[in-house]
Amino acid sequence: MPVTTTNPAGASAVTGCDFIALQVQDLEQAASFYRDVLGLVPAPASPPGAVVFDTAPIPFAVREPLPGVDLAAAAPRPGVGVALWLATADADGLHQRLRAADVPIVAPPSDGPFGRMFSFTDPQGYLLTVHGSAPEAAAR
Repeated sequence: MPVTTTNPAGASAVTGCDFIALQVQDLEQAASFYRDVLGLVPAPASPPGAVVFDTAPIPFAVREPLPGVDLAAAAPRPGVGVALWLATADADGLHQRLRAADVPIVAPPSDGPFGRMFSFTDPQGYLLTVHGSAPEAAAR
């Protein structure tokens, strides 16, 4: 018999991550990087001041800073302390493409708990980690 638990917060409980957006100083540069270098496909529509990409299972976007956000104060590394992982079918191939595009690689490809992985910084200074399939998933 399955064990069920009741969240004391009830209907007001957070159920998970639903949307990820990076606030950027240069929206066009950031959108171009994620579209042209990483290969993300823009969604059919985006709100003003943002570019949303058609990613699954969670939508990803770059957007102009919200009022009161001073990205210059976070330079040179906005988002320090946040881990953003992106999935790919070919981590080594993507690593080679990013190196060829002179993208700063922070950690070279290695085997990790989620398969092949490496880290890089985007043009805005955000640190991102890319991972491929976990070894056991690839063996299936």
